[in-house]
Amino acid sequence: MSSPLLDQLMADIKDAMKTQAQTKLVALRTLHSEVKNATVNAGKDPTDEAVVQVVAKAIKQRQDAATQYRAAAREDLAIKEDAEIEIFRRYQPQQLDRPAVETIVRAAIAELGVTSKKEMGRVMQAILLKVKGRADGKMVNEIVQALLS
Repeated sequence: MSSPLLDQLMADIKDAMKTQAQTKLVALRTLHSEVKNATVNAGKDPTDEAVVQVVAKAIKQRQDAATQYRAAAREDLAIKEDAEIEIFRRYQPQQLDRPAVETIVRAAIAELGVTSKKEMGRVMQAILLKVKGRADGKMVNEIVQALLS
């Protein structure tokens, strides 16, 4: 079973080779390697969902690295990480903005009848299933905490 996202990634790698876009080519090959390690090498089918999970993880790693580079006054390396993030975003589903996530969180809290922070885990579990791959878990956590306090 093949993944349309993985097929798109392979097509983009070939395109980057033809146009000799070295920065893009290195980033895409790295992403392809990470996808392959998480799927084929782990004995799993490379589905779109698996590709999206790997892309989300890769973006998060690069955001963390960029933050650390900026803290160490290495803007040149942070810019490189930011560029890779932009390349990888193409393989991610459309991201939800903060107001959209807030609406989903409010609906989940009402649906579950949660009133205290003690039940935050139930809310997080329900929401993360709904927004899987379309919203940053850290942002979801911040919104849930704010609405339950």
